[in-house]
Amino acid sequence: MTKHLSSYLTFCFLVLVYMAEISEATSRKLKDEISLSTQKNEQPYRTGYHFQPPSNWMNDPNGPMLYKGVYHFFYQYNPIAATFGDIIVWGHAVSYDLVNWIHLDQALYPTQEADIGSCWSGSATFLPGNIPAMIYTGYDSQARQVQDLAWPKDLSDPFLREWVKYNGNPIITPPEGVKDDCFRDPSTAWQGPDGVWRLVVGADRDNNGMAFLYQSTDFKKWERYEKPLASADGTGTWECPDFFPVPLNSTNGLDTSAYSGSVMHVMKAGFEGHDWYTIGTYSPDRENFLPQNGLSSPGNSLNLRYDYGQFYASKSFFDDAKNRRVLWAWVPETDSQEDDIAKGWAGLQSFPRALWIDRTGKQLIQWPVEEIELLRENEVTLQNKNLKPGSVLEIKGVTAAQADVTISFKLEDLKEAEVLDTTSVDPQALCTERGASSKGAFGPFGLLAMASKDLEEQTAIFFRVFQNQNGRYSVLMCSDLSSKM
Repeated sequence: MTKHLSSYLTFCFLVLVYMAEISEATSRKLKDEISLSTQKNEQPYRTGYHFQPPSNWMNDPNGPMLYKGVYHFFYQYNPIAATFGDIIVWGHAVSYDLVNWIHLDQALYPTQEADIGSCWSGSATFLPGNIPAMIYTGYDSQARQVQDLAWPKDLSDPFLREWVKYNGNPIITPPEGVKDDCFRDPSTAWQGPDGVWRLVVGADRDNNGMAFLYQSTDFKKWERYEKPLASADGTGTWECPDFFPVPLNSTNGLDTSAYSGSVMHVMKAGFEGHDWYTIGTYSPDRENFLPQNGLSSPGNSLNLRYDYGQFYASKSFFDDAKNRRVLWAWVPETDSQEDDIAKGWAGLQSFPRALWIDRTGKQLIQWPVEEIELLRENEVTLQNKNLKPGSVLEIKGVTAAQADVTISFKLEDLKEAEVLDTTSVDPQALCTERGASSKGAFGPFGLLAMASKDLEEQTAIFFRVFQNQNGRYSVLMCSDLSSKM
């Protein structure tokens, strides 16, 4: 039996193998597409193609959308310094391809009593007539987190340079029993079969995180539903909740208001420094979201992770031009505040990912959007390489500081693979317990994304193949920092 695996990775130069054969490995240099005013030799750690503003602090992605053929990306931004604080506004950039970006003036900044302290995170919704509307969290004059509404001043402008705020702001205030500073980040709204708009707002009540559900018939007056759409005990405030449909047996995306019997729904929220989600069924007539059996634990309805790296406050949107759901997330990095001040910037965004449900209907699949291919040049290819157990093969000819590697491994006779009880084993714990140096029947094999010349320090991205109790096979993908083979 033969198994083929493919992986997208960056900064990959060495292949590590325990037992595998390379069918094909291709590496391409990635162009440095986001040009900045600061010279590279002064900014050695600045990214080459992830989105960043020219300077200062950036965090959550806000209201991404496609309008009149132009992709819009808004983000939390401190126009004064490279640290969080001072005042937060909505930065704004536009693109025709999700790769090359034009930075515009700030889209939303404090002007009303309802947002005089800052304009915090929010989401975009398209109203009838293709009118984009933003609902965002304002830090008001009473030090409360409230929800505000804004829309474009000129709908004929594809760049949407100017925005007008509703003079009736705030449209939603903290409910009873919720602290004024624990009520934020409204989601994209969706419209049910009854024509009523719904959205969720992240909150915390007695240290229990939740997504409060609100309803409206005119998008201006909102009423809270009697119970949250989802909640989890002991998590603290849910941040940046996202709720959207995914079609079964398809990699396509759906408009947030789509609803049918062949659709599942995803509930996602950020807490404890990570983005968590679950998949379930949603009944708009009963305002009930029911996570799938086996995907929730008592008191916690979210227990799947989008990403195990630096990935937080994610926001998705439906790209109707390419019929896909696209996911953005803030990459907060791990620099100290002193380092951020010294370099003059902080934070970047993940490269946008297409998002869909897997064939089992139990988890989401993510992949960089196809536009990443616009960055590729100077291809280096290896084919039909037989690799001995324990060997490390250098991919020569890759001289770029960043590279995109696609690799396929061919494995023989998987009947000898170790048996794994997937019902009782935590894959993430297994990755930690059995790193890149721990040999198994089929694995580890994969890539050293970065490595010193003597291989004493390395970052391994590797795979292991296991046999399930039902006779099928599972592939575990892991990472191992600074390990020695």
